[in-house]
Amino acid sequence: MTAVEVAVHEHATLGEGPTWDSREQRLIWVDILGSRVHTYDPGTGRRTVMVTEQHVGAAKPRTGGGLVVNLRDGVGVYDGIDGFRWLYRELVPGRRGNDAAVAPDGALWFGTMRYDEAAGGGTLSRLAPDGSARTVLDSVAVSNGIGWGPDGRLMYYVDSPTRSIDVFDLGDDQLPVNRRQLAAVTDGFPDGLTVDADGCVWVALWDGGAIHRYTPDGNLDRVIELPVLRPTACAFGGPDLTDLYITTARTGLEAPHPLSGSVLVVPGAGKGLHQAAFAG
Repeated sequence: MTAVEVAVHEHATLGEGPTWDSREQRLIWVDILGSRVHTYDPGTGRRTVMVTEQHVGAAKPRTGGGLVVNLRDGVGVYDGIDGFRWLYRELVPGRRGNDAAVAPDGALWFGTMRYDEAAGGGTLSRLAPDGSARTVLDSVAVSNGIGWGPDGRLMYYVDSPTRSIDVFDLGDDQLPVNRRQLAAVTDGFPDGLTVDADGCVWVALWDGGAIHRYTPDGNLDRVIELPVLRPTACAFGGPDLTDLYITTARTGLEAPHPLSGSVLVVPGAGKGLHQAAFAG
């Protein structure tokens, strides 16, 4: 039986986006609706909490220090020196930033969604290290998990209401082509994902109370049952990238489990890939 432990006791409304910061050896995660960026050092137990000026969909480390964040009205940077500054703004009433990920080339891929989750109301865009932005998908409902295969030639993506985990090939321009389904999800809705060193895709199942791992050919080969109904995302961390951290949510639940909103961890679950920092 897989041992699921508690890494951080918390009551986050919508915990999301766990990211291992290899330089600082810490976990970064957010509470989207609480407008908070959390960090956790498993070696010392030290935690920090930073309040953001808007709902924050994701926070990722930068090569130059600080964090890049996907906010309600666009993407910005907290650099610890000049405070906050915008990198890209696109104000759309009723819409906010959601999940994001940094590609192996240092670009930030960031998603948006409407608060009412209306179909076609969200996007998936790429912010290059030089500051140029491009919308890649413009008819998304709930833009969620993003990840890349070990050789950087495949990109995985989730638009949650479709209940599909999709895969793209990456062209020489690093833009995705040839979209097809890797796997269909029937138990809950696919949310955040991560890819391991074997090229397998681990996906958190919102309303499914579990993490699923799919092989590169789309076969479900592992299920980790969780005590909470709404896991939101997962990421490998720790010194050897072998511990699977899982964020969770309590929003919308009449009687949430006591651990809903906490960060869970499965020690020794597998072997993760190094996550690049945003190069912008």
